[in-house]
Amino acid sequence: MEQRNNVTYFVLLGLTQNPKEQKVLFVMFLFFYVLTMVGNMLIVVTVTVSKTLDSPMYLFLASLSIMDVMYSSSISPRLISDLFFGKNTISFQSCMMQLFTEHFSAGSGVFLLLVMAYDRYVAICKPLHYLVIMRQWVCIVLLVVCWIGGFLHSVIQLATIHGLPFCGPNVIDHFICDMYPLLKLICTDTYVIGLLVAANGGLICTIVFLLLLISYGAILHSLKNLSQEGRQKALKTCGSHITVVVFFFVPCIFMYVRPAKTFPIDKSLSVFYTIITPMLNPLIYTLRNSEMTNAMKKLWRRNAISYSK
Repeated sequence: MEQRNNVTYFVLLGLTQNPKEQKVLFVMFLFFYVLTMVGNMLIVVTVTVSKTLDSPMYLFLASLSIMDVMYSSSISPRLISDLFFGKNTISFQSCMMQLFTEHFSAGSGVFLLLVMAYDRYVAICKPLHYLVIMRQWVCIVLLVVCWIGGFLHSVIQLATIHGLPFCGPNVIDHFICDMYPLLKLICTDTYVIGLLVAANGGLICTIVFLLLLISYGAILHSLKNLSQEGRQKALKTCGSHITVVVFFFVPCIFMYVRPAKTFPIDKSLSVFYTIITPMLNPLIYTLRNSEMTNAMKKLWRRNAISYSK
């Protein structure tokens, strides 16, 4: 018999059903989202306006902030709204749209972190050739490749699940539409599909994570050839990059490098890498980067002077 999709909407169980806990989480996640938007947009504006931040590293950093804004905006507003109004339903098409957007922005960010590691490798290990290797058109091409890679990853994820039969129930034990919670609702065998999802998501995370470890390992190994000042500056920059990499990839690998099953800890981990990590990225990059903090201070003073006049 032909299996059809009988589900027009999903019910998201969210993080808790307790009204008091929902109010607390509403305030907390609203604060996190505002902080995420302000921090990331501040980086974008600073890099765009400041004439001192014209190196490829800051172009990539601003692009990562844009991806974080997209990623957080695909998840946080609906979560905040659900916590405030108590409404926990999402239409099938909105669920698919959220799935596409979150994987598009996250996938693009994964590839961009690899590009940023390559940029730091060239800057530290081959400083004399840096301007030749990382020319402007090369940087633009690398950014375009990151967006295309994220788009292809997301399209594959969406195509994998969109045509599958949802016959009911339609209750998702999660606060977002994601692959494994949705696969639990499919009324057909999902073993092969689960392998495809793991290959598309988990394999990408694992390979990129290993490449990042190798690149940063090579960078750290080359620090012995630098002066004390150069070594400290490189360690600060790489330290912030490595922190972001660990925060994102460790939960990502745990979530997707496994059979298509869900565990109680999944929702807590999802909160960390969907809500917390995009908020921490601007803090990590700005607090450990003196050039960025100085540029922000100059921008703030300039605006304060203009406002006073």
